[in-house]
Amino acid sequence: MKIALIGATGFVGSAVLAELLSRGHAVTALARHPEKLAAQAGLQVVKADVADAAQVARAVAGHEAVVSAYNPGWGEADIHRLFGLGYDGILAGARQAGVKRVLAVGGAGSLEVAPGLQLVDTPEFPADWKQGALAARDLLTRLRGETELEWSFVSPPIALAPGERTGQYRTGGDQLLPGQGDAPAGISVADLAVAIVDEVEKPKHVRARFTVAN
Repeated sequence: MKIALIGATGFVGSAVLAELLSRGHAVTALARHPEKLAAQAGLQVVKADVADAAQVARAVAGHEAVVSAYNPGWGEADIHRLFGLGYDGILAGARQAGVKRVLAVGGAGSLEVAPGLQLVDTPEFPADWKQGALAARDLLTRLRGETELEWSFVSPPIALAPGERTGQYRTGGDQLLPGQGDAPAGISVADLAVAIVDEVEKPKHVRARFTVAN
């Protein structure tokens, strides 16, 4: 497949890039700083600002899907606004280019820990992550009103960390998946990438949010 990837230099995006290339897909990475991505077989890098819909549209035209792991950075004080502006450009650009399939990587914050209670709204949720989590939740709300794009939104579990690629994972919907005992469920970033690429290749969650964990 011909896949456009946003966020390829980040923690999740770099793992998705490796997984896509390992499966033989042709990847176009949209990057504000293309020099951060080393040349690799199957990879084309295009300089683009994702907040600019016209730049996104030019870069993703002719692709079968857009995978976005966009995040302006957890340390960015203005993360909520920048996250929203970035997805304004990404979604509008995909529509302008006629690319229907868009998979967005969100966070665990909008998963329910109890009926009607999302993780981001619990007292224990870390303040440093809250604005980013709220921005991702706002994106999910926006996507649920989307009628043109064939979107998917993936939420990782609480514990997302480096680790080996097992190729095995569980899937769920809007609820946080249980872990072992009192420990929260987790997944390696490599296995999250496996789940993302599986969804791109064989969609099972079109116009839906799903979550995964080992």
